[in-house]
Amino acid sequence: MLMTLIQKEMMHHILSARFVALLLMCLLLVPLTLHINYSNYRQNLVDYQEAIKRANIEEAEVDPKSPPEPEEEVSKVFLKPTPLSVFANGLENVLPSYLGMTRNGITQGPDALIASPLSYLLGHLDFLFVVGTVFSLLALLFTFDAVAGEREAGTLRITLANALPRDVFLWSKLIGGYLLFVVPFLMSFIFGLLLIVWQGFPLGESDIFPRVLSLILVALLYIAVFFAIGTVISIYLDSAKTALIIAFTVWVFAVLITPRVGFLAAKLIAPTRTPQSVYMEKAAMQEDFNAVLKKERDKIQLKGEEVTDEMGRRMTIVIPGMGENAKKIAEHMGPIEEEYRLKFQNYSDKLDRDYKRETERQEQIGETLSRMTPTSSLIYLATNLTQTGKGKRSDYLQAGDRYWNRLDTDVFSKISDHIPSDHYKPPVKVPQPAMLEATTLERTFRRSVVDVLLLCCFAVVLTTLAFLRFFRTDI
Repeated sequence: MLMTLIQKEMMHHILSARFVALLLMCLLLVPLTLHINYSNYRQNLVDYQEAIKRANIEEAEVDPKSPPEPEEEVSKVFLKPTPLSVFANGLENVLPSYLGMTRNGITQGPDALIASPLSYLLGHLDFLFVVGTVFSLLALLFTFDAVAGEREAGTLRITLANALPRDVFLWSKLIGGYLLFVVPFLMSFIFGLLLIVWQGFPLGESDIFPRVLSLILVALLYIAVFFAIGTVISIYLDSAKTALIIAFTVWVFAVLITPRVGFLAAKLIAPTRTPQSVYMEKAAMQEDFNAVLKKERDKIQLKGEEVTDEMGRRMTIVIPGMGENAKKIAEHMGPIEEEYRLKFQNYSDKLDRDYKRETERQEQIGETLSRMTPTSSLIYLATNLTQTGKGKRSDYLQAGDRYWNRLDTDVFSKISDHIPSDHYKPPVKVPQPAMLEATTLERTFRRSVVDVLLLCCFAVVLTTLAFLRFFRTDI
């Protein structure tokens, strides 16, 4: 009986205009977005490789006799594009293209949007956007009249009058509509995947295929959530037209408004400083320390040389930075410079800790508020799977911090602006930055366990609510 009802439900949808819309969306959007985004990835990869080549040519050694300016970049950590950005661009285009290492701290290079800002005024189109926005709306269109339409037409009373269990009837609605929905969706996804594999997408890599498979399973779970939402709306309302209006309103709030309002509210609840203001505070402190060190150097009594002028008078002239004087200056300024370098380091670390604590608190509030809808959980989970989300940003910035600390120990601590240039110090070789380690799939799911549980919870709770309401509905 259940199979018969499922077939009937599938035939009902096949003959409707909404199925034609689903086919068009699947055939046009999914393969097209995968193809376009893979082309963008290949161009980004070429740009990254060219930037690495230029940086390797520029980087060599730092000469303490002519040290770089405090704000001059002596090395860079570049952000390598990930092939999984084909499916979810995430933060890929808004993260800084590189992190510059200076004596004052870390500077951030321009993001990818600098090159083509106008193309992003209308939003970015990728697989995540198609699933999260387009297919969630189509899922509601498939279910808004599942029960309300039959009740309005009078067929629900006739169907249930034949001793048909209500749970069987409702399962047939859910399963039949869902199967008809996901089959063309999966077929279009496989076609788009084969298209980019033919162009060179590394699907066979050990870390790529499991992530792509996990991504499609998450997309299917998300679609199931919106099927449950549409079914609940259809059961609670008697009119199909009213159900359509309510379903569209719920979609607008769940997909377009609530995820963004959460972060807007977080900015009001927990405001933070900007990265540029933090960097300027560090630069100002560095200038203050340099001024103090210059005064200390000027206080040193330099040894002069006696000469006779044209009138026969003997006088002492001061030649700073020569002979024994240079040695005295170096001995005197060395401990003082080290003291102020440690003071600056402590001050810089405190600024970074305070700023990081502020931003993390604001983000945590925004994430918590935005997770009231399944769309936010989908976005966080999908971008973590494709390594373009919060986890990638955190790993990237931490790699920059580790590299700067290494440079501070090996290079910056050996540079002095207040010791005479003829005091010999050997050139210091700038070490190359370490490669950014890829996050394992296991670690990705540990980061995203909250979002996985929330999506499952939305699906189970809404489906249970639909059944409980339907059992108690007076037909």
